[in-house]
Amino acid sequence: MLIGLVRDSVMQCFCHTCRAPGILPAVSRRSAPIKKNNKIRSKQPRLSKKVKFITTEIRCQEKSRGGLSYEVILAEPAPNVAVPKRPVTPGKNVSVEEIEQKLKAAEERRISLEAKKMADISTKLAKVEEATRKKDEITNEFITQTKEQLESKMELHVEKREAIISDMKEKLKIHAQDIEKTRETLEQQKANEQKAIEEKLKIAQSLRDENIKKMLDRLKEHERRAELVRQNKAQAQDLDGQQSAIASSG
Repeated sequence: MLIGLVRDSVMQCFCHTCRAPGILPAVSRRSAPIKKNNKIRSKQPRLSKKVKFITTEIRCQEKSRGGLSYEVILAEPAPNVAVPKRPVTPGKNVSVEEIEQKLKAAEERRISLEAKKMADISTKLAKVEEATRKKDEITNEFITQTKEQLESKMELHVEKREAIISDMKEKLKIHAQDIEKTRETLEQQKANEQKAIEEKLKIAQSLRDENIKKMLDRLKEHERRAELVRQNKAQAQDLDGQQSAIASSG
């Protein structure tokens, strides 16, 4: 019911003199179907005969849920309506001298305006030149400062690099000296060990020769004793033979 009231209030003509015929909208799920009313109610106020109306037709149709679409059709204009013309004001008689004076004044104003424009343009150009000059100065100063900073940084970097290189050379020199000392020490130790080994070998050789000599002496003494034993044994055998011969003969 509320939707029907709102639609009726919207479908009413703008001049509030009539009501436009409604078109059956789409049935909503939440609203009851609205019955189509073909009756057109109109109330015409009392107007004078001089008032003219323009025929207006409004068509309403619900395109979507909760929205309305309007189509307004105006009537064709009347063909015999006279268009009012602007009244021409009567002009006064102007002489040639006044026209020349006005033209001269206009020319002077034009010249003054052009001079003013040129002055403004020259002022703007001067400001632009001054701004360009200041910008160039700032740019040159920035370039100079940046160059000086880069040069100082490069010099500092070179000094640091040279210091690092000299430090590395000194360390390498010290390391080479340490290596040379270590090499000399190792060579000295090697020579001492070689000498000690040679001494040990000489001592071992002399001991071996002495042991061999002792062993030879022992062998000679053993052979001499064995020879004495053999001789004693032979003599004993001879004595035994002699005794046995004497015994057999007696």
